[in-house]
Amino acid sequence: MAEKLKETIAKEAKALGFDAVRFASADAVEGAGEALDQFLADGRQGDMAWLASTAKRRKSPRALWPEARSVILLGLNYGRAGDPLAILKQKSRGAISVYAHSTDYHDLLKAKLKPLAARVQQLVDAEVKLFVDTAPVMEKPLAARAGLGWQGKHTNLVSREFGSWLFIGSIFTTAEIEPDAAEQDHCGACRRCLDICPTHAFTAPYQIDATACISYLTIEHKGHIAPHFRQAMGNRIFGCDDCLAVCPWNKFASTAREAKLSLREESDNPPLAVLLALDDAAFRARFRGTPIKRTGRDRFLRNVLIAAGNSGDATLVPSIEARLEDGSPLVRAMAVWALSRLAPHRFQILRVSRFAQEPDPEVRSEWMGEAA
Repeated sequence: MAEKLKETIAKEAKALGFDAVRFASADAVEGAGEALDQFLADGRQGDMAWLASTAKRRKSPRALWPEARSVILLGLNYGRAGDPLAILKQKSRGAISVYAHSTDYHDLLKAKLKPLAARVQQLVDAEVKLFVDTAPVMEKPLAARAGLGWQGKHTNLVSREFGSWLFIGSIFTTAEIEPDAAEQDHCGACRRCLDICPTHAFTAPYQIDATACISYLTIEHKGHIAPHFRQAMGNRIFGCDDCLAVCPWNKFASTAREAKLSLREESDNPPLAVLLALDDAAFRARFRGTPIKRTGRDRFLRNVLIAAGNSGDATLVPSIEARLEDGSPLVRAMAVWALSRLAPHRFQILRVSRFAQEPDPEVRSEWMGEAA
């Protein structure tokens, strides 16, 4: 009877487009809470204050919902054909993480989880709640315990069937459902993900300092990006796929079958020249419905200007100069930095007059070269 229930739920999930379904108990995952405490104690969360404010509820499904007894973990494959790192050689284009090339996965997963949760509620005659990663749920440890994959040395989930490319959603329920066996760690002696990191964000296998991670810096970090990270960012303007893309288990990965995960032209690693011209309205229109929109135009342009400064493409200089007049100090500061990299002579010509007019101290320090 228990296996029949799980088979029925899995069948319903597959019909809705999910690629993987596993089950776990709602107990705390051993060691996950302690690891979170240490991560926070070391200050590795950076601007992600919500990690600390929700830490108690995050440590266990039952801390979030005391009545929960089981968790259904759902995986949605978002793999793409080709090498995700090939774009890093095209310096005049902005490299956008694979997951952000299409519809925002939060919306997509929720749209699939809602009818599945309703069906589960009918089948088990119990309460259900659904979560994507905006809720205080430790999806990766739970997914590993359910056997959806294992957490690799880069701390992300790895699947023997889908490699690095799984979105995770979950349904909590008050019903008791037989849990699946956890997946073993299959990383072995491999350390490709650790060695490729451009900013050396991994402090040890299975440990990451988020404040040094390009995904954090380009998406979550709200302020100016420290000078010692800028060159390492290359042309990455939203996220970083390096540690995911080099995983050997990707040889088993396949292209996503979900139509809404099809590549959108607007977010297909666009030319930097096009992105540099975006005002707020154009930014919102271009990236509507994608994860990129939530970062906001100013932070996005900050990233684009760093990429421009790393591009070696002098044709971008006029577009960079136009951003020296931008209303955002965040954008103006990186325009100064990019100009100093691509056109040092022009930078020196403008330096004195611009410095005298600039009200923001961070931008002035860029003009004076103090942040370089």
